[in-house]
Amino acid sequence: MYASRRWAAFMFALCVVCYDIALAEDSVAESGGKKPNVVILATGGTIAGAAESGTQAGYTSGAVTIDAMLAAVPGVDKLANIKGEQVANVGSQDMSFDILLKLANRINELGKQPDVDGIVITHGTDTLEESAYFLNLTSKTDKPIVMVGSMRPSTAVSADGPLNLYNAIAVAADPKAKGRGVLVVMNDEIHGAHSLTKTSTTAVETFMSPLRGLVGTANYGKNDYFSRPTWKHTSQSEFDVAKVKKLPRVDVIFACADMSPDLIDSAVSNGAKGIVIAGVGNGNMNKASLDAAANAVKKGVVVVRASRVPTGTVGRDVEVDDDKLGFIASDELNPQKSRILLSLALLQKRTPEGIQELFYTY
Repeated sequence: MYASRRWAAFMFALCVVCYDIALAEDSVAESGGKKPNVVILATGGTIAGAAESGTQAGYTSGAVTIDAMLAAVPGVDKLANIKGEQVANVGSQDMSFDILLKLANRINELGKQPDVDGIVITHGTDTLEESAYFLNLTSKTDKPIVMVGSMRPSTAVSADGPLNLYNAIAVAADPKAKGRGVLVVMNDEIHGAHSLTKTSTTAVETFMSPLRGLVGTANYGKNDYFSRPTWKHTSQSEFDVAKVKKLPRVDVIFACADMSPDLIDSAVSNGAKGIVIAGVGNGNMNKASLDAAANAVKKGVVVVRASRVPTGTVGRDVEVDDDKLGFIASDELNPQKSRILLSLALLQKRTPEGIQELFYTY
């Protein structure tokens, strides 16, 4: 019995080794035995930030160019042939749909080029999850698309940006990252765009995927993958922004005890085509605001019930009669990502049922 177990263990180990060799050979074959080509699209953020000293909290975002950032990452040239493009240089609090549309269209151009194997986007962390989700829905390539940022500026003691960038490039250069949608690489972790969220104002481990967990890990350029996102994304997505110049206005309204319904009325009167309620609990709001939201729907505004709670899903027709009132339940999407999806959904005329299905699909 013991001998047979040892033999079984040996055969299993041999199979694992053979599988690893096969994966390595596939990677080499896919790149033609040459280093992969990775394009970095830089947008600014803390990873490109600078301060007067290495120990102060305050800094200026987007103060460092992509060339200077790459110069601070030893050995990165061994991972891939790298080309950098400065698309923008802003703190991500100033990220706009104009920049995101420019990014999406540039990604789609690069995705068609046979000499581009992967794409990295440097980005601030404040709105990184929104940008990652937007690009997850609007990029039309299965090639690896990796977003990366940092929590400390480039001048800080123990700056986290250089290693984050190194790992991001390693993932973008990795054929096994293909077809997983837009990924976010920070703090040695690989997250999917659908699930991650920022959880701390200052900690380097700020990004988590509390409902679905990690896609994988990236450790000094060595990647290990655990899962593939199950929602539609990138090349599977129906959203096309090639000719889009402006997205419909969608406002997010934060629910709280004794909230004022006139916040919803104001959004409608100021031209919002959609409203996302960051509701309490399971996407709830007080009676006065519920009535105001229902009136907004009667005026043609799409209302999505999301939740300000960090984890969990917002279910349809649980505590609110969504069918009667015409609301959309956000399912797993938080308010900020619900706004992204709704903005894209409103580019076409859709039924409430059709919009609800998008929240289950993407």
